[in-house]
Amino acid sequence: MFNSLSDRLTATFKNLRGKGRLSEADVDATVREIRRALLEADVAVPVVREFTATIKERALGSEVSEALNPGQQVVKIVNEELKNVLGGETRRINLAKSGPTVIMLAGLQGAGKTTLAGKLGKWLTDQGHKPVLVASDLQRPNAVTQLQVVGQRAGVPVFAPEPGATSEFDDPTGDPVKVARDGVAHARAKLYDVVIVDTAGRLGIDEA
Repeated sequence: MFNSLSDRLTATFKNLRGKGRLSEADVDATVREIRRALLEADVAVPVVREFTATIKERALGSEVSEALNPGQQVVKIVNEELKNVLGGETRRINLAKSGPTVIMLAGLQGAGKTTLAGKLGKWLTDQGHKPVLVASDLQRPNAVTQLQVVGQRAGVPVFAPEPGATSEFDDPTGDPVKVARDGVAHARAKLYDVVIVDTAGRLGIDEA
């Protein structure tokens, strides 16, 4: 999501470069492209409305009109407001005093949980931790295999005692809760200090 959003915003800001002064039409065109980029990235409509309204108000204000480089000032404003939308500041992971720390990834199907598991595992490894990924998504076809591939690329071990579904026609076998619990026990036995549990996604309309 962030890659495509970044590409769209970069293309939008190219039109502002070198302009000594921004007209209201320039600002409107930029805000329109930002709105489109956010909506295509599946950002909630109310968030998009509030975000773009703030951008427009600040871009038409004195901080841009008096800036030496209005285009760069608009980029700065968008950057600041994106940070505000995402929470304003970085929150550190609170690690358990007596490990392992357990992180369970949950969210909608296609949200990128499995990829995030690998990235998070690599980042923790780089920070001097010893993480393990646990394959508790037994429902999505080849989810276990995908996590194993992601783990291998990230250089992070994967605990995967169940194969999970291999096609959309398979009935999932194995108990994901048991896999998660066994994964924590495995981490304790092997002295891993962080357990990252990859779970099956859900659609908002699914009764389960």
